[in-house]
Amino acid sequence: MSASRRSGTTDELGPDEPGESGGSDLLAALLDGMDAALCAFDADGVVTHWNREAERILGWTAAEAVGRHGFAGWAVRSADAEEVQARLMSAMHAPGRQVHEFALVTKDGGRVLVRTQSAAVRGPDGKPAGVYCAFSEVHAQIDLERSIALSEALFEDAAWGVVLIDADLRPAVVNAHAARALGIGRTSALGRPLGELLAQGVEELEAAFTHVLAEGAPPAPADMWVTVRTARGEERRCWRNGFVRLASPLAEEPVPLGVGWLFQDVTEGRQGEQEAALLRFRTNQLHRAARAAAECEDPAEAATVHLDFALAGFADHALIDRVVPSPRSKNPQDSQGSEDSGSSGGSEGSGGEEAAARLVRLAATPAGAPGPSLLTGAAGLPVRYEPGHPALQCVARAGAVRADAGSVPAQRAREWALARQWPGDAVHALCAVLRSRGRTLGVVTFLRGSGRSRFERSDTAYAEDVAVRIAAALDLADALRGE
Repeated sequence: MSASRRSGTTDELGPDEPGESGGSDLLAALLDGMDAALCAFDADGVVTHWNREAERILGWTAAEAVGRHGFAGWAVRSADAEEVQARLMSAMHAPGRQVHEFALVTKDGGRVLVRTQSAAVRGPDGKPAGVYCAFSEVHAQIDLERSIALSEALFEDAAWGVVLIDADLRPAVVNAHAARALGIGRTSALGRPLGELLAQGVEELEAAFTHVLAEGAPPAPADMWVTVRTARGEERRCWRNGFVRLASPLAEEPVPLGVGWLFQDVTEGRQGEQEAALLRFRTNQLHRAARAAAECEDPAEAATVHLDFALAGFADHALIDRVVPSPRSKNPQDSQGSEDSGSSGGSEGSGGEEAAARLVRLAATPAGAPGPSLLTGAAGLPVRYEPGHPALQCVARAGAVRADAGSVPAQRAREWALARQWPGDAVHALCAVLRSRGRTLGVVTFLRGSGRSRFERSDTAYAEDVAVRIAAALDLADALRGE
């Protein structure tokens, strides 16, 4: 196929050389399948090739275009023809490709701004024999460049994680932010199952990817809690996730290529919202308990009302133990001490000051089915607490004490609880001292089972608020009995 031809019969790509009809057909098929418009000029500036995309953009058919000298008088305005022709043909003697923007004229008289890429065509002897020019509408080119620029920016500079998940639900491309969030290198994550990257939350993510591949993108972002393996150990994080289905633009029917997964770490915000919601709930419980206790004629009953309201969402069991004088200390209520933030199950100490206090069970929640707290201890028999018991430490220190069974088998945890005179399913304990008018009146103990987390400092503050109200009710009960 010659790139320069000024005579002979022409088709939409140019004339055939003898015996080259098969090559011409192949070239015609290739050029007509291009997404970009293409035309070619010989060394004298005569159009030799014109494909279907050029016809679509400008409206001029190949029969109308091939054989014309340049664009003058038909594809450009006469005033611009000389400049356009000179810039196009300059590529014949320039290295590489040249990019220009021209306003071309359509067959119906309209104008369209195109971006061209032109380069020299070499003959068999290596000398310039013409120029080929590929062009497309500027807005289409700009859209393509924007898409490419957006893709590169997302995978380099985005402030949120971007991961391309293939049809096998494995990462195919990972940006820098996502790699940091996963605690792994960008290339190390490629092709690996998500189960190797996350300790928890994999099932929810894979279910989301499968749904997107089958049904398309969800209408709104979704928050998911995951556990990430890091050099510091496992960390629980909350990610806000967005998903889009990726389909090939080259297929006649949409063929899913995978899922675009975008996520942002919102752990601090979600934790703040949870803490605020918990604080509102607990404040509301204290308010409701105070109103309900105000209607109780018996102050001791009011104490159990405060206990029952405090249990909701906070603990599984609760106990109230009253301090009674011991033979060696007639006034243990006067014991003073600084508040302690807590202790673990393996660090419970003992001392003579703790042994001097005796505790009588005043009220307890039912050990079996849930129900209201019951007043007990009418016989006044002391609870069989061993020295070093958390409740005794609480009395001695006049401050809160936390205790845990630790990471032990279920049977060991049950033995730990029963040895402390608690229900067998208790694994976390929080003891808060009952103080009123400068005296220690007793201890309130909150217990949680294995299905709950251990008590934290925020839980200690809430327990102490409840203890203040219970202590006031018990103090009033003592005063009424004294009268």
